[in-house]
Amino acid sequence: MITPLDKLAESVGCGTRRSLQGVGGAGLFTSRILGAIPFAIGKFHLIVEQMMLVGVYSIPVVLLTSVFVGAISAWQAHYLFAGVIPTSYLGLAVGKAVFTELGPVLTALVVTGRVGAKLAAELGTMRVTEQMDAMVTLSLDPYRYLLAPRLIAGAVMTPVLTIFSAFFAIISAQLLAQLIMGLDPSAFYHGLRLFFKVTDVEICLVKSLVFGIIIALCGCYFGFTAKGGAVGVGEATKRAVVAAMVLILIANLIVVKVLL
Repeated sequence: MITPLDKLAESVGCGTRRSLQGVGGAGLFTSRILGAIPFAIGKFHLIVEQMMLVGVYSIPVVLLTSVFVGAISAWQAHYLFAGVIPTSYLGLAVGKAVFTELGPVLTALVVTGRVGAKLAAELGTMRVTEQMDAMVTLSLDPYRYLLAPRLIAGAVMTPVLTIFSAFFAIISAQLLAQLIMGLDPSAFYHGLRLFFKVTDVEICLVKSLVFGIIIALCGCYFGFTAKGGAVGVGEATKRAVVAAMVLILIANLIVVKVLL
């Protein structure tokens, strides 16, 4: 007789087995992409094409997000520190928040919604319509021609987008501080430079590099393993976005603990 405890143990065991299989499959998938990178570098036009799609076409939405991030950061800092510290230190608070946390994390989340979903849907469609099988039949390795260029583009362009995001976030914060709070621009930028450290920028770039790799890997993995027609493509896209966002937040904590 099967008891509820047996059913619970069976479900836990099945879930654990599926999780380990997923982790192992993702590890093998990543290793094959890394092995295909030297070949992809030789096909530089494929990388440039993906850099355009991943980076250049994402600039408008990233800049729009960064403008509001900077304005909200300045407003919240003023609200929290009013009467506690001088307003001239507003640039310090905004700079630290944008460079170390808000800039790389929010940029990565925005890129996940645009690029991660696109990669998963595009590759998933190619998988379910047997285009990848046709490539293999023609002796064209999908890892070399499809996946590695996307990984390189994600790793390169996400830090570039983060730099643009941080720059415009600080500009928007300064404009809000000047127009709403009456803070002189020289005082804002003096506070920004007061405790500025190159380490903050290094952390920002390392985080964005890691996030870009995560976004590209999640989009490629779930798209490459999609099955089940249009429904499967939608499911793969959902899983890619959710997995990338969760891993970004986990990686954010790990990178901070390692670098600080």
